[in-house]
Order: sequence, then structure tokens, then C-alpha cells
Amino acid sequence: MATDASNFRTEANVFETDLAGITVRAKAHSLSAWFVLALRLMMGYAFLHSGWSKLTAPEPFDAAGYLTNVTAASPLAGLFHWMGQTPWFVEFVNLAVPWGEFLVGLGLLVGALTRLAAFFGAFMMLLFYFGNWEVQHGLVNGDFAYMLVFLAVAAFGAGRILGLDALIETYETGGETLVERYPRLRYVLG
Repeated sequence: MATDASNFRTEANVFETDLAGITVRAKAHSLSAWFVLALRLMMGYAFLHSGWSKLTAPEPFDAAGYLTNVTAASPLAGLFHWMGQTPWFVEFVNLAVPWGEFLVGLGLLVGALTRLAAFFGAFMMLLFYFGNWEVQHGLVNGDFAYMLVFLAVAAFGAGRILGLDALIETYETGGETLVERYPRLRYVLG
């Protein structure tokens, strides 16, 4: 029996989505917001600290050794080796990794541009997942789990929970809130 999604009542803490004709509906516990906030802050601190450590280290960060020594078992070993052997790409990674980690961490800690920060955090973890490829215990490892944490932070709009995104979304300009005026901002805020 098919269920018409429009018949569902809207309630606090209720999540509902339709994908390929299948509706998934669940009710979250009222403590869920605190756990989502904890995930956002934990990942924010971890990335901010990691990026800051690289930016302030006595020796400049150099990704060439990591890139060229990725395990041969990785499905992307050839790509990583090419990246490590390409000087302009190594220079890009040497800048992108520490600043990316720092900015992702900062965005998550203050809850600003949270979905954008979480997306790039998940992307970095995906690359680390393939770079640190070890599947002797299965396809799920710490890098994969952290990638999913970043995606959960984005999906649950964790920047709205004691974060600046809640203020940014309601900022009025020209009689409209920012997200009313620029609806695509919903993809980076929240």
C-alpha cells in the first residue's frame, strides 16, 4: 500500500525524505541536537588543531612523501603517485591541506557555512581513505567513519545548533531573509 507523503503530520524532531519513490520517516530523540552539536564541535576541533599544527610547524608541510608512498593496494595508487610526482600539484596540496583543515575546523567550530565546511571535510576524508587504504578488516576504517560524520553534520544542519548559520540564515536584506533571497545558500549554510 503506497502512502501519500502529504498525509504525514509535521512534528518537532521528525525527519522525512523521499528517494526513488520510497519515503523514510523517523522521529529523533530530543537529545539528538546535543549529539549533532558534539559531532560538529569534535570534528571542528580535530580539523582546526590539525590544520593549525601544520601551519605553525617549524618545518613547512610537505605532502610529496605521503602522496608518492601510498600503498600499492589502493585503487587510486597511480593517481596519488602522479600527484606526488607533479611539482605544481604538490605545491597546491601543500597549501590546500593545512589551510583546508584549518578553515573546515573553524567553520565547524563557529557553525558558519557548516554544510560547505562539512562537504570539504568529507572530501578530504575520502581522499585520506584512499590514500591510507587498508581493508584487511573490511572497507570501513576510521577515515571512512569520519567522512560519514562530516556528512551527518551537513545533513542535520548542525550549524543551526548554537552556530552562526542560524543567524546568517535569518539576516534580512531588502525585506527578505538571505535564504529567501538566495535559496542556494541553503546548500552551504545549516
